[in-house]
Amino acid sequence: MSRILAILKKECLQMMRDRLTLGMVFMLPLVQLLLFGYAIQTEVKHIPTAVFDQSLSPESRDLLESFTASGYFDLTYTAKGYSEVTELIDSGKAKVGIILPPDFDRNLRRGESASVQVLVDASDNMVANSAIAIANSIGLLKSQKILIQKTHIQQLPYDIRVRPWYNPDGITAFYMVPAILGIIVTMTMVMMTSMGIVRERERGTLEQLLVTPVRSYELMIGKVVPYIALGYIQITVALLVGTLVFDVPVRGSLLELYLLTLFFITASLGFGIFISNIARTQMQAFQMSFFVMLPSIMLSGFLFPREAMPLIIQYIGNLLPLTYYLVIIRGIVLKGIGFSYLFPQVVALFVFSVVIMALSIIKFKKRIA
Repeated sequence: MSRILAILKKECLQMMRDRLTLGMVFMLPLVQLLLFGYAIQTEVKHIPTAVFDQSLSPESRDLLESFTASGYFDLTYTAKGYSEVTELIDSGKAKVGIILPPDFDRNLRRGESASVQVLVDASDNMVANSAIAIANSIGLLKSQKILIQKTHIQQLPYDIRVRPWYNPDGITAFYMVPAILGIIVTMTMVMMTSMGIVRERERGTLEQLLVTPVRSYELMIGKVVPYIALGYIQITVALLVGTLVFDVPVRGSLLELYLLTLFFITASLGFGIFISNIARTQMQAFQMSFFVMLPSIMLSGFLFPREAMPLIIQYIGNLLPLTYYLVIIRGIVLKGIGFSYLFPQVVALFVFSVVIMALSIIKFKKRIA
């Protein structure tokens, strides 16, 4: 019994001396609970919406006010043409497009059905389902008010015609498989890189490199390149499985996808190397990796739509490379869009790559920490 107590005392003292591990034990559950408690929302509101109102009548403004009053649609953009609505939805700036024809008000006054076209970006299933359901409900409610007042009308005054784009059948695999590619690469680049470098430091194999004239950035390149190749292998295998098994369409350029993936891989690698510079043990590297992995899964738009998150949580999600890569891979795979639409996301990943890799190189010294 005394031996057991002695061992317990020794382990507790060692744990107390290791402040980093102790801090991770207490901070990890606290941060995750507070962060995800606010972030995880399934009710999607304030969907960015583009409007092309060709009627410009009191009737059309009344209908648009009903969309705004529901709290689900934010009429963020006023388009001057159908092509502008299409461009806003393709770029992801707007998730919904509302198009009212020139004869909208005239049809209502005649007692005829006034059609309204609602375009929905169905590449995000949860946002699309909410937008479709609420748009149809608004049309029915507005129609009921008119039918109660004018009993002679035989058809619904408001004909809401919803057109889901990119994934009209709402197939979950089309939405999830591209995102899973990003999760796989993040997990590999962050966890494997951080734990692999720390493991070499623990085993002392870095000592052999420290006595050579190899510079820090040369050592960094030698460590990074194999993981970049591994990331591309994973992307290739996952794309093959997604297309052959789940019939996920690849509507855009594969070459463009592979080129833009490089920025995401290097940004994720930078996180892994930065963690390896701070962690002293593999367990610490593993725990610190969760501060990147779990927010990436929850806050990037992988599982839950970012439109449903509070604004402060969206800002935190903007600090994660996966947030931008999901827009890129879903845009290329499902929408078939190119670099011109994805320029803001590419710039963000480039900045991530440069900043985080620069910090890692500065901190990664030719010595054993």
